[in-house]
Amino acid sequence: MPLTDLTLAQCLTLRPDLDEPADLDAFWDRTLAQARAAGGPARFVPVETGLTQVTTCDVTVPGFAGEPVRGWLHLPVGAEGPLGCVVEFLGYGRGRGLAHEQVLWANAGYAHFIMDTRGQGWSTAGGDTPDTADVGGTVPGFLTRGVESPHDHYYRRVFTDAVRFVEAARAHPAVDPARTVVTGISQGGGIALAAAALVPGLAGVMPDVPFLCDIRRGANIAAQPPYTEVAEYLRLHRERTETVFTTLSYVDAALLASRATAPALFSIAMMDEICPPSTCFAAYHRYGGDKDLRVYEFNGHEGGGGHHRREQLAWLRERLAPPRPKNPVDSADPVGSTVLSALHDPQLA
Repeated sequence: MPLTDLTLAQCLTLRPDLDEPADLDAFWDRTLAQARAAGGPARFVPVETGLTQVTTCDVTVPGFAGEPVRGWLHLPVGAEGPLGCVVEFLGYGRGRGLAHEQVLWANAGYAHFIMDTRGQGWSTAGGDTPDTADVGGTVPGFLTRGVESPHDHYYRRVFTDAVRFVEAARAHPAVDPARTVVTGISQGGGIALAAAALVPGLAGVMPDVPFLCDIRRGANIAAQPPYTEVAEYLRLHRERTETVFTTLSYVDAALLASRATAPALFSIAMMDEICPPSTCFAAYHRYGGDKDLRVYEFNGHEGGGGHHRREQLAWLRERLAPPRPKNPVDSADPVGSTVLSALHDPQLA
């Protein structure tokens, strides 16, 4: 698999000048305020998975316009909370799958929330959240759905879902909101970057080979979908180029990344034909917080795979370790009383 983009040396010095909408922050402030006003409680229904070391709940969170977004919550059996938490977003076309399939982070001792991505994998590949918006004029896929207006664009809804999902996770009594990290691969990595930009106070973000970064460059050079959806749309609608890229700038994770302040661990693959490394580096270089990077020089979109999960596990241990308990001699509050109360009272979490 040859290089199809810039070399690593070129990517390390890359500082693209991206077009940022003047009202980007106001756009997202309004969008999220509307979603929060639509409100409604998150619901958690226990489900049987056959697993003995992880308990699971079927999650429903009010997302964009208050619409229900499904997911899973996995908790390690016997762990004392509140726990560090990993909120995970999924790759392109994937639904949340079956309840027992993705339990790595719970097995590592963390609360693990998985958000279903609206309209993706729905009814066929394990997704349970339809996209209710009625927008036309797209080529197959999601990237050009509603692309003629930022207010109608598909990823406005998805990013809003993600913010509301993180907020629901942090409000859960088993979760320590100060020790919550967001993560995802490809599309999930782009969503994680957006969530890190739009939700203050996160403990970290782990975007792997992130999609939705420097979208215009991706549409110009990517050899494989989904960025090719934009090129296909503009091949058919030649007169709409600037309209399309203006809309996409509102959901460009490389632009939003400059607003994020949580520590970040990125992964980038240099032979990636789906999310070209130069687009991922655009987000990495613009990222607003402390950041670290793992580069996989001879890998494609699979990135670091299990090797990178090992890197992430070590990185999380440093950041999500529980606070040291107070010495009972030095404190009027018995050790653990606040922790145990928080498991039963969401207001204390």
